[in-house]
Amino acid sequence: MSNLTGHDAAWREWHAALASPRLHHAWILAGLRGIGKAAFAQQAAATLVAEPGVAQPDSRAHPDIITLEPLPANDDEVKKQAEGKPFQLKRNISIDQVRRMQQRLTTRPTLGSRRAIIIDPADDLEKGAVNALLKSLEEPPVGTFFLLVAHRPGRLLPTIRSRCRVLRFDPLDSAQIRRILEQDVPEASVETRAAAALAAAGSPGAALDFVAHDLGRIHTLMGQILHDGDPGFALRGALAEAIGARPDRERQLATIELARAAIAAGLRQAERPSQRRMIEVHAELVRISGQFVTYNFDAGLLVLEIGGLLASVAMPREAA
Repeated sequence: MSNLTGHDAAWREWHAALASPRLHHAWILAGLRGIGKAAFAQQAAATLVAEPGVAQPDSRAHPDIITLEPLPANDDEVKKQAEGKPFQLKRNISIDQVRRMQQRLTTRPTLGSRRAIIIDPADDLEKGAVNALLKSLEEPPVGTFFLLVAHRPGRLLPTIRSRCRVLRFDPLDSAQIRRILEQDVPEASVETRAAAALAAAGSPGAALDFVAHDLGRIHTLMGQILHDGDPGFALRGALAEAIGARPDRERQLATIELARAAIAAGLRQAERPSQRRMIEVHAELVRISGQFVTYNFDAGLLVLEIGGLLASVAMPREAA
């Protein structure tokens, strides 16, 4: 994905920090999910550990760049990964992963004087993993630097945030996202790309998910429910059919985020009587999205809840 588009300001701040005599040892890369923080972290880590005159492997294979991210959910998913098939991930980054990383910190970097630790995303650290990481942030080994990808930095412990410098990633505009979609998914229709760019709320990753999960029909139904309500539950039934009987977790999460984006986009154009309810619905969708990482949701009930929240926005108009 061409997901570094639009992050010139972040790069300027990062290069200025690299050129300074004292580079801060821990950074939070904060911004929307899918905006390009993970790719930035990999490239930033590569610039951090590079040594003049020393050949550098790709960041994913670099011995001095350690990336912690959710692992395949089980042995079957490990096999799917090895075979190049789609696979499910665990919900969290475990304390064992952090401890294995810390064991590596007892040795010196391999190719130079610096080592980078990427945690993607830090939002998904287990509670025990957070406490273990805090010890490394408090007393980092010389030459070790941390890049914490965070979709919702407010969920990180204050003790973590206080030890990190924040690098913020602003949402991209619709034109930038359309250019990314034109390059990465040229086979998608112009209408699908335009709708994806609008619904993505500034996140190219969300836009690509929109296209990959074929959410165009779902987006249309959400717009109808928002505008007209759904007193007979027919639209909610169509929404459940469009999502599918057994959607995987990625499709469910994409649907939640799409509903949140639809509310956010509608809020800017809504009349005052509807704005308060839209704000309440948006907050509820944010809560559901946050819980989704931890809990198993029944897909059918999830669709009904999302549809009900969207329909509630139209209730004042129905009453009128």
